[in-house]
Amino acid sequence: MSRLAAATLALLLASCNGRPAAPVAADAGALPLAEEPGARMEFRVDGRTVRSMTLGELTARIEPEAVENFDGYYHRAKRFRAMRLDRVLAEGFRGAVAGPLGARQFVLRARDGYTVPIAGERLLEPGAYLAVRDLDRPGWEPIGPQRANPGPAYLVWREPSQVDLETHPRPWQLAVIEVARFEAVFPHTAPEGEPEGSLARRGYAIFTDQCIRCHAINREGGRVGPDLNVPRNVTEYRPEAQVRAYIRNPLSFRYGAMPAHPNLSEQDLDGLVGYLRAMALRKHDPDARPDAGT
Repeated sequence: MSRLAAATLALLLASCNGRPAAPVAADAGALPLAEEPGARMEFRVDGRTVRSMTLGELTARIEPEAVENFDGYYHRAKRFRAMRLDRVLAEGFRGAVAGPLGARQFVLRARDGYTVPIAGERLLEPGAYLAVRDLDRPGWEPIGPQRANPGPAYLVWREPSQVDLETHPRPWQLAVIEVARFEAVFPHTAPEGEPEGSLARRGYAIFTDQCIRCHAINREGGRVGPDLNVPRNVTEYRPEAQVRAYIRNPLSFRYGAMPAHPNLSEQDLDGLVGYLRAMALRKHDPDARPDAGT
């Protein structure tokens, strides 16, 4: 379930093609290296900001390159001015993290609330870049079903083996890069007490891998879509058959950007529903209001 799919999962639970690229201007190389040089990138370790740099400061230290790659959101090849991500991480966390960054866990946070837990080993793969300018047209070409501006910073991947949006996510409007363990950032998303191999544990693995980028459980996770557990768990106000059917084929309910999911097996859906039901008994709502749930 990619960001494109997960963002629209909100319709279930409350319930782009891009334009042709304009030619690159002949003097594109003379333009500022970043579209928004004053925009800031924040680097955190376990919730503490260790460095905050403007994109102008970053591009002054890390020379951007012209990068071309197939983009799964634009559905075609795109060209960007981008900095190597390994160098961005080295600069942002310089002197703040002991040991190799590749051995750490990260959380990427976008301006719109999109949240991506990801291994440092993945972020340090050759081919990972932080794009700061669209080279195919002036400004940024709108992206996604809401035609969002992906700037000022967009994570892209250069290699042909890195086009899968599930294994190589592409958060746009990236604003925060944090070194943090998943369990420390999202401690109330786990179905504590459920045995390994249970439906709840299997569903939890699917949720953390595919859904938490946009959705929260107990106010922990992405903020693009709604929280799925508080104040009410989705299984408390939607019949299970409807939840499963919507995930399987959302266009049979309403028009939207969420695609069908024939890749999810019945066992996968069993696990997701089992996880949601388990979490309905494990609510943690730091934002609860006296009238919530009434």
